[in-house]
Amino acid sequence: MIIATIIGSNNLDSVTLGEAVDSLCSAGIKNVESNWIEEGKAADIMLGDLTIEQAAHAKTALTPMADKIDFLVQDDEFRRKSLIVSDMDSTIITVECIDELADYAGIKAQIAEITEAAMQGKLDFEQALRGRVALLEGLDAAMIDICLKDRVRLTPGAEILVKTMKSWGAHSILVSGGFTAFAAPVAQMAGFDEFYANILEMENGNLTGGLEGEIVDACYKAYIMDKIMSELGIDRKSTLAVGDGANDIPMIEFANLGVAYHAKPRAEAAANGFVRHNDLTALLYFQGVPSSAWMQ
Repeated sequence: MIIATIIGSNNLDSVTLGEAVDSLCSAGIKNVESNWIEEGKAADIMLGDLTIEQAAHAKTALTPMADKIDFLVQDDEFRRKSLIVSDMDSTIITVECIDELADYAGIKAQIAEITEAAMQGKLDFEQALRGRVALLEGLDAAMIDICLKDRVRLTPGAEILVKTMKSWGAHSILVSGGFTAFAAPVAQMAGFDEFYANILEMENGNLTGGLEGEIVDACYKAYIMDKIMSELGIDRKSTLAVGDGANDIPMIEFANLGVAYHAKPRAEAAANGFVRHNDLTALLYFQGVPSSAWMQ
């Protein structure tokens, strides 16, 4: 059965829920029913056995309400996922690490402009990454630890999301187009099982402006998801991917439940649904889990 999960931007009242039901009915989806996941906050609307095209129409019908709800249209089979793959920068953490690191080199504005264009999908990811890293040549590597301490913070709900999914046996992967120097401690803070990211090259305690090894880009993120699914015997129907930029689109499209989190327009268009208002615990509501069952 296809369901639409609705989460209020603050609270979800019966009027707003009724408006969502009416929007779906107006799109030609009949005999819908709604049930609370958590009264006053999140609800499911049962849409029946829809075709892929009809499910897309349901997403289109709800999009005009995106100023006051977060929502997801999905099949309710395998609802609690066995694998979560998440982007790091501006998803699991609140900042873009390369922009913050660039601030210590006095070039944040220059770097941030390139970062934004890359996230919008306007630049080739690898070319943009290598270009930005080259501008950091000579930066004292000690600035990484200072940046971690002073500027890197988990996004609200990140730890609860990972802990709660792990409580039912889910495997968790942090995969970042950023750097292992940040991804390793962030993965530990949030409780991820594994992490993948790019490696900053260093020499004599300074950044060389280069990278080591294979580049973690959009294709690599989807590859890692597929690889871990095969290794652990996880069905694609039991996968969740979340991210915010163009670099996350392949894994969002590959996952059964693909979520765009406070994301760029292209990522939203690729996802089953999106979160514009709530924190990362929205992904637990999307899996039918009320706050009373979250692991704090």
